[in-house]
Amino acid sequence: MKILLLEDDIMLNNAITQYLNTIGHTVTSLRDGKECLDLAKKERFDLAIFDINVPSIDGLTILEELHAIKRGMPVIYISTLIDIEDISKAYELGCCDYIKKPFHLKELNLRINKILETVKKDMYHKRLSKNYSFDSENRTLYYNNNPQVLSKRQLQIVEFLAHNRSFVCSYEMFKDHVWYEEDIEDGTIRTEINRLKKNLKEDFIINVRGIGYMIELIH
Repeated sequence: MKILLLEDDIMLNNAITQYLNTIGHTVTSLRDGKECLDLAKKERFDLAIFDINVPSIDGLTILEELHAIKRGMPVIYISTLIDIEDISKAYELGCCDYIKKPFHLKELNLRINKILETVKKDMYHKRLSKNYSFDSENRTLYYNNNPQVLSKRQLQIVEFLAHNRSFVCSYEMFKDHVWYEEDIEDGTIRTEINRLKKNLKEDFIINVRGIGYMIELIH
């Protein structure tokens, strides 16, 4: 997994980084909250491990900021904070786990493996809304576990958006990945997506005016 680590204690940061690299993960480690937020906005990570009390921007605010721009990823908090209000806020913001310091590195690995199992399942079965999901292995859209009939083009649109949940897919991206064999205008894309949206029982495709479309990441 590609992991983003935010921990301002240099000894703990180095220990976690070395351990996770040793067991096969790729770790980018930082000690400053603002640097972490800036990087998380630019690059995609499979998992984040955040301390809460760090310089510049605290770990809770970072997750809040990422959700505000629809940049989602699984997050594990590691912290000395034991106040139930802090722990509750972490889970309210959508973290996957919360580990109190001190902890054993093997415990962290167990928590990561649990999330990895969920991520692997999510790779093939993607939740798009309350009742819609997309099985990327069988290339099928489901509504309440019932397969839905779509045209080839509509299926390509759903598959592309489902693969890029939480990211705004621009018209140029649609041209490159969905209409890659055709020379089309933006209006053609809008027309086809509007036709698709009319066939859906839940409107989970978000129109980002002037830019493109997206599907929110549901945890």
